[in-house]
Amino acid sequence: MLKLKASEAKTTKSKCDEQLFELAKDAMSKAYVPYSRFNVGAAISTVNGHVYSGCNVENAAYPEGTCAEAGAIASMVLGGDTVIKDIYVIGKGDGLVTPCGGCRQKIREFSSADTMIHICGPEGVRKSLSMEELLPFSFGPENLKL
Repeated sequence: MLKLKASEAKTTKSKCDEQLFELAKDAMSKAYVPYSRFNVGAAISTVNGHVYSGCNVENAAYPEGTCAEAGAIASMVLGGDTVIKDIYVIGKGDGLVTPCGGCRQKIREFSSADTMIHICGPEGVRKSLSMEELLPFSFGPENLKL
């Protein structure tokens, strides 16, 4: 888990974006993927100005494991934050490495209307999507309020 205070984060928007991209890229390099050999990293910035990262972790009961996004979200919750401002997801290959269905729902649980999901490759951001674009007509916590 990596948690930074807002005062420790770089101040400009582009530098913050670069910091999150680099954190996701670093997390991707630390993924434990002996079965799929498909490394994924994620980095989250929260509305409170904290940053968290995670990587995918596989085990012998493949395909059971933990996605990078789920790891970053777990770190975020452990750190006391519950609202994602931006999430960067990075994987190698020619195609977009978007969050799986389960991770889309996990991101949705902790997102707001302003949450942005940035899909990256080793060269940088390939596509940015709003939560609504990533998971339209989603079911969320507000649906359970009576």
